[in-house]
Amino acid sequence: MDGGRGLDRTGTRSVKWLTAGVEQDAGRIPLGVADMDLPGFPALYTALRDRLDHHALGYTRADPAARELVARWYARRHAAAIDPDWVVLLPFGPRTAVRVLLEAASAGPGPRGPVLTPAPEYGGFAAVAGAAGRTVREIPLDRTGGGYRLALDEFADACRREPGAVVALSSPHNPTGRVWDAAELHALAAAAAGCGGLLISDEVHCEIVHPGHRHITAVHAAGEFARHTVVVHSVGKAFNVSGLADAFLLVPDAGLRRRVVATLEGFGFFEGGRLLGALAQQVALEHGEPWLRSLTAGLTDRRDLIVTRLADAVPGAVECVPEASFLLWLRGAAFAGTRPEGVAPDAGIREVLLAACGVELTDGAAFGAAGEGYARLNFALPEPALAEAADRIARFAEKRPGMRSGGR
Repeated sequence: MDGGRGLDRTGTRSVKWLTAGVEQDAGRIPLGVADMDLPGFPALYTALRDRLDHHALGYTRADPAARELVARWYARRHAAAIDPDWVVLLPFGPRTAVRVLLEAASAGPGPRGPVLTPAPEYGGFAAVAGAAGRTVREIPLDRTGGGYRLALDEFADACRREPGAVVALSSPHNPTGRVWDAAELHALAAAAAGCGGLLISDEVHCEIVHPGHRHITAVHAAGEFARHTVVVHSVGKAFNVSGLADAFLLVPDAGLRRRVVATLEGFGFFEGGRLLGALAQQVALEHGEPWLRSLTAGLTDRRDLIVTRLADAVPGAVECVPEASFLLWLRGAAFAGTRPEGVAPDAGIREVLLAACGVELTDGAAFGAAGEGYARLNFALPEPALAEAADRIARFAEKRPGMRSGGR
């Protein structure tokens, strides 16, 4: 693809590119859906090609060694002791995994409470909770003193009032990129345990953590409350293979683990039905760590590029500097004052920037009511394309009333 845009994903049915309308307007830069427009781990694609050369993709059983491989990854990369028996290998993605967990939790002996989430938060929790017949209650993140923190007292109070409540969050946080610390996760696990409930920690973004920060997996941070904690994980985000729809769970409680497997079977799934996804996971966890370190370094450089340029061009737009992943949370109010022709006065910043700059973001409303007026920017693309996107936004910002000539 020309112009430094990197991978050409036209014709691949990429949700990210289709959502941005790139195939209708090749000048647009897609910065929305959370996958990367960067080349993936070469050894992984070589392994997939070699497997496809076999010309038979029949039913397969889960490799028992895959559980040991997950445990070794956590010991080496996250300094966490994971019992291989905790690992449940899934033939679908993390969002479906959350639904299965909610169904399995409902089949247990305890009460069935609401799903409690931070606000803003990844919208998949609300969608699957509603489909599972659970109400969702949002608990706004604490903004005291700047930044984002979990409102731990509010979560504890809600759990005390709601027996069987499920606390669900992304860790690191999607959309802000905050890395929760061990004390925060321990407190949430304690609150869930206190009401006979469950903490679900979706950790799909945890393998890309920027310098100065460290991810603590929830089942490790939970300590004595680990039986009331489950981790959802996948190599999809870090290794950019989410299209293979693969995930795994860490489920310390044996009873819940049995119910999860029974729920899988009730939906017609089995652990072995994940041939290519299982291969991708194996290659990533066995050989991918050096490549992942290089990827993280490159994403950190891109983070600094976009944060610096936007903070200079549009004061107040960068809500917080992400500590993990490749997502930047922006405040739409910082762009107030100019509307492109044909854009409604009440349109969100996504629509404004798409019309004015050909730059597509994710509307903050996708993360619940607390995300309205915000937008999420994915900076995982080649630096020339990212710099072009930043320049387009800066040129648009220059047109706002009160901005100095040059926009700086």
